[in-house]
Amino acid sequence: MPKTTQPRQSLAKASPKPRLGIKSPPRPAPTRSPPFTNIPPRPRPSSPYHSYDHPPPPGPFADAESAILAAALPHVPSSGFTLTTLARGATDAGYIEASTNLFPHGAFSLVHYYLFCQRVGLKERAGAKAVLARGEGEGEGGAGAGAGVGAGAGVGRKVKELTWERLMANREVVHRWQEALALMAQPSNLPTALHELSSLSDEIWFLAGDPSVDSSWYTKRASLSTIYAATELFMTRDKSAEYAETREFLERRFKDSQALGGALGSVGQWVGFTARAGLNVLRSKGVRV
Repeated sequence: MPKTTQPRQSLAKASPKPRLGIKSPPRPAPTRSPPFTNIPPRPRPSSPYHSYDHPPPPGPFADAESAILAAALPHVPSSGFTLTTLARGATDAGYIEASTNLFPHGAFSLVHYYLFCQRVGLKERAGAKAVLARGEGEGEGGAGAGAGVGAGAGVGRKVKELTWERLMANREVVHRWQEALALMAQPSNLPTALHELSSLSDEIWFLAGDPSVDSSWYTKRASLSTIYAATELFMTRDKSAEYAETREFLERRFKDSQALGGALGSVGQWVGFTARAGLNVLRSKGVRV
């Protein structure tokens, strides 16, 4: 007789049929960790360029961090860029003093927040003071040409006014700025400090309406970063009325930049200038190079 083959049983187990009238118990909701127990993620890097087609990235600080840091800023003139100021900000914002553990970079987070807020708020402050309207109609050889390489009509003047406006925002904390520079010069903080400086230079040229799309785009920003960092350091030692000596120092730096910009005719010269500018920025931040 022929042997009948039995069908092989599937190795996969059949899922049990649900019983009628019996519901599976609901899944428990995921538990969240209590606040201030974990180190927050590192700040997200912002875009190094401006675009009308893409929205700007979110800020580098979480809501709780921003609340503490914003409350701490009014204490900077009296207690400086310190952990004490950070703790006072936490208390004023309704958090316990131990909430400063949210900031793995310590007091530098306060410096970073200050730099970020001043950069983001520059457009609004400049617009309120009509800084962006100044310099319109100035030619290449006029006052507007003194801001650097290839500055267009009126653009150079706006760059100078915007740079001065940003410097004047430091008036209330200038007596504490040496503390900020010391924190920025620390190796772990230097990349963030230089990124903020680069972003500020880009912001100023953008607000001034610079249309450059060639290699001068980089040269202008490197030059302005050097000028701003040097003037910011000079300002900490200026005792003149209304920082008149700082203003003169800034004007001289822009004139030097214009003269140097006219001499940069090759890529090799530009690379050498950029390297020297970078070293000067590092030196102005207190780094020994």
